[in-house]
Amino acid sequence: MANRVMVQIPVSPEAAAALADADRRAKVGKLVSVMVQPSSPDEDPLAAVIAERKSDARAGKLTDREIDAELAAENAKRRL
Repeated sequence: MANRVMVQIPVSPEAAAALADADRRAKVGKLVSVMVQPSSPDEDPLAAVIAERKSDARAGKLTDREIDAELAAENAKRRL
């Protein structure tokens, strides 16, 4: 990974403690880079993971409206 750019991503205190290790940070950085960089314009790994989770929620009888409400509540809670 020759070209690297540093970004800040909010994580839990436990995750932050685990990321104090430089080797672990490098491995997580590579993983995140692979996850968010589509290999083609039609393929977005992050979108695929989100779609899979929504599919699981729908299988549990949740509606899209309920799923979106849960996501909004979780996002609001994390901003506090």
